[in-house]
Amino acid sequence: MGEKKAGNLPRTKIEPLATFKTPMFKSWPRMKAVPLTATTLKSIGGRVIDTILPPMGLFPGLDPQLGWADVTFIDDPCCAACGFPFEFDMGDDALCGRCTSKRPRYRSARSAFAYNDASRSVVLAFKHGGRTEALSMFARQMRRAGRDGLSKADVIIPVPLHYSRLTQRRYNQSAILAGAIAKLCRLPVDTHSLTRARATKTQGGLSYSGRRRNVRGAFRLSPKASVGGKTVVLIDDVFTTGATLEACTQCLYKGGAKSVHALTLARVVKGAALPT
Repeated sequence: MGEKKAGNLPRTKIEPLATFKTPMFKSWPRMKAVPLTATTLKSIGGRVIDTILPPMGLFPGLDPQLGWADVTFIDDPCCAACGFPFEFDMGDDALCGRCTSKRPRYRSARSAFAYNDASRSVVLAFKHGGRTEALSMFARQMRRAGRDGLSKADVIIPVPLHYSRLTQRRYNQSAILAGAIAKLCRLPVDTHSLTRARATKTQGGLSYSGRRRNVRGAFRLSPKASVGGKTVVLIDDVFTTGATLEACTQCLYKGGAKSVHALTLARVVKGAALPT
């Protein structure tokens, strides 16, 4: 018996791929094209950079829980006007020395925690580094600290940045805080009524009087401002001397605001370095 030749083997008809009716091909979902918008590209780029160069922690060298444990959160007792923390209860409506000498224009100012060595890295990472992973915690603590003013508020207004600084930094940290707090408190945010009329040099290193001169005339109301008769909560990142908050408050009162309460993420306490 001889071997079968290749030419004698039965021919197999090869079907085109398009004629296959297997369930495997039927079950494949149709993929929709995702438009490569600027936001999408930024998100992808950020993830790639974070993979190659992982971001540093908010508290360099420390576990976040240990880092937050060292932060000094501010609550009563404090100055009824500016919120400066007291070591012991001095009674209702007690004022600190500076506010006794000259009470600020705003009705009250409150801050979530002290700006010092323990909190500096967190504040600067948010202010200059765009680090927002602690934003929800910031908002909750600011709501706690500013609960009295927020309970009366009609609207939340962030301290505005000049367009040149906004272009450089790409975001307004005060507006980010305002949005997060407004979401928690179910209050509207107004980012249009108060504007920055001129650029100012950084407040870092300036004295109390120097800071006041630096922001004099720096803010104005938009022609379409709608603050008349409203109780406003004014949001900023760091309270140092209160000069910026007072300049903004003066504009809001000129626009007919009923009352202004200031609320900041952090504030400088005696002996702490001034933020830049």
